[in-house]
Amino acid sequence: MGKYDIVIIGGGPAGLTAAIYGARARLKTLVINKGPIGGLAHTTREIVNYPGYGQTTGPKLMKDFKKHAEDFGAEFIKDEVVLVDFSQEEKIIKTKKGKEFTSKAVILACGSKPRLLNIPGETKLRGSGVAYCATCDAEFFEGEDVVVIGSGDQAIEEGMYITKFANKVTTIVLHDEGALDCNKLSAEKAFANEKMSFIWNSTVEEVLGKTNVEGIKIKNIKTGESSELACQGVFFFVGMIPSTGFLQDSGVEMDQRGYIPVNELMETNVEGVYAVGDNRVKYLRQVVSAAGDGATAAVAAERYVEEINDFKANVLESEKSIILSFFNPMVEESLSFNTVLEKAVSESGDRYKIVKADISRKKTLAEKYGIKAAPAGVVLDKGAVIKQLDCSMDIKILNAQLAR
Repeated sequence: MGKYDIVIIGGGPAGLTAAIYGARARLKTLVINKGPIGGLAHTTREIVNYPGYGQTTGPKLMKDFKKHAEDFGAEFIKDEVVLVDFSQEEKIIKTKKGKEFTSKAVILACGSKPRLLNIPGETKLRGSGVAYCATCDAEFFEGEDVVVIGSGDQAIEEGMYITKFANKVTTIVLHDEGALDCNKLSAEKAFANEKMSFIWNSTVEEVLGKTNVEGIKIKNIKTGESSELACQGVFFFVGMIPSTGFLQDSGVEMDQRGYIPVNELMETNVEGVYAVGDNRVKYLRQVVSAAGDGATAAVAAERYVEEINDFKANVLESEKSIILSFFNPMVEESLSFNTVLEKAVSESGDRYKIVKADISRKKTLAEKYGIKAAPAGVVLDKGAVIKQLDCSMDIKILNAQLAR
C-alpha cells in the first residue's frame, strides 16, 4: 500500500496541472491514469488556442505537461481505479491490477468518453470502419468516403482533419440547412472545405456492412424518408459521457448524467475530494479551462492537507488539553459561545487550548466526534475524548465543567 498526500485519478490536462501544483507544493503526489497521458487532448492533432503555444499538437502539449509534473517530483502509474472508499480521513483507492493506495486528498480528473448511438451495426463494426477518434484512425481511410455524425466543435473540427486523408467527408446534421452547433470559425472553414458536404435534417438509423462498413441508412426527420449512402468509414461525434461509473457508491454527488457538481474551490460534497476537467459540471471543456481547474483543486487540496497535518500536530499530539469548539458562522449562538468559552479558558489559568472548527466545512471531523449541531465543545487529551461540554452561555457553569 502506498501512502500519498494527493492522489489524482486521471492524467488529462486537468490532472496533469493538478500534479504540477501538488508536487511543487512538496506534497507526495501520485497520478493514476488508465490510458495515454493527456486523455482526449492526446487525440487532438492541432491545438491553436492554448496560451503561449500558438500552434502545437495534443500529444506534444501533454508530454510537456507530464514532464513539468515529473520535474517537480510527481509520480505516475498506468492502471485503472475500480473502487474508492472516501468514508474516512485517509481515502482508499484500489486499482484493477490489485494495488491499493491511501491519500489525504483525492482529485477526480477521470474525464469523459464518447457517447454511443447504439444503432444497429455500430458496435459490430467498431474497429472495422466505425470510429470515434479522427486523429487515431483517419489515416486508415486514405482515398475513401467517410461519414461524420454530429455538428458540434469536435465533429466539425475532426471532420476537417479527416479530409486530409479521405476522398470525401459527408456530415449528417440534425438541424436545418446551415445550422451547426460548432463555433462560427470552424463552421466557415467547413463550408469552404471542398471535401466536406452536409446532409441536413437527418439522423443515422443503421451502419451497413457484414465485416466492414459499406454504408449507412439515413432518415430525414422532416419527411420520414429513408435512404442509403455508400461509405467505408463512419465517425461518431454525438457527445460525451463522464467516466465516473466507479464512483457510484462512493458518496460523491453526481447529476443524472454522471457529472460532478463542485464549488469554486473544485470541492465535491465529500471533504478532501475534488473534481476537475471534463468529469465535472462546467460550461467550457477546453485544455485551458481544464488546466485552471487542476490548479485550483491542487491549491485547495494543499490547504486541506495542511489543515490535517496541523490538526494532528496541534490537537492529537498536543501536550496541553484541547477544547475542540464546533461553530457555525450562520448561527449567532455558536459565535457567542466561543466568546464566552475564551473567557472561561482564560480564567481557568490557560490549562486548555481552544481549536475552533467550522461545522459547515468540517463535516468529517464533526462526524468523527458525533457532533450534529453547533455550538458544541469536546475536551481532548492527546486525541482521547475526555468529555463533551454543556455549551452554556453562563460562564460559571462553563468554569465548573472546566475545573473537573
